[in-house]
Order: sequence, then C-alpha cells, then structure tokens
Amino acid sequence: MNRFFSPSPVAQNNGIAIVRFITGILLIQQGWEAFDNAKMEMYTSWFVERKYSNPAIWAYSGKVGELLAGVGFALGLFTRLASVEAIAAFTGIIYILGDKGKIFHGDQYPFLFILLAFVFFFTGPGKWSVDQFLLRKKK
Repeated sequence: MNRFFSPSPVAQNNGIAIVRFITGILLIQQGWEAFDNAKMEMYTSWFVERKYSNPAIWAYSGKVGELLAGVGFALGLFTRLASVEAIAAFTGIIYILGDKGKIFHGDQYPFLFILLAFVFFFTGPGKWSVDQFLLRKKK
C-alpha cells in the first residue's frame, strides 16, 4: 500500500512503452486516412476554404506526418523525431484548421497528442523499442 502512494515511479519504462505503443496505433489510424479519397477531399476542402495555395499538399502532408509519427511511436523507432513530427502536425491542426489555439474548447484531442509527444520526447521510448535495441547494439 505504501508503494501505491509513494511518489516513486511504478514500472515507468513499461508504462511509457505501453502508452507509446497505443498512441502510435491511434496515430496510424489517423494517418491512414491519407488513403481514403473521400476523407482527403474533405481535408483538402478545409485548406481551400482558408485560401491556402496547394491545399492537397497541406492535407496530405499532415496525414502522412501523423502516419509516420504513429509508426515511429508504435515501433519505438526514432521516437524523439516522431515526437517532433507529431508536435508539428497537431500544432498545425490546432492553429491552422482548428479553433486557433482554444485547447480547452474544441482542440483537446489534438492537444492531448501534443502532450503525449512531449512525454515521449522527454522520457524516450521506454522498453520494447527499436531505439533501445539499436542503442544496445551500439554499446
């Protein structure tokens, strides 16, 4: 019981790895929409409405960014780079397409992905990651 209320981490590396993997799967699901023509037409129309040049490039860039960050998180591969990609993609969603930074009103979902990306950036991938495997091989 004392350990439960202790400020010391409990299975920190395992916990980070599990959260990282689930976050990766969710981002892969989001990014996979790049292969759905109807969804991509809808996303492209959002950029058209905002009068962006090359709206399809903007839409596909965001979705491919989500997909690549998701693969990085799921595998624990280049985790910090995947974190930066996720932060960039979801910051763009919040400030370009969303409610212009109203993270307490309409952009909570993308903001949570940003927060998780910061966690992985600062803590690393945790256990069961390609990054950890590659680092061990170098040593």
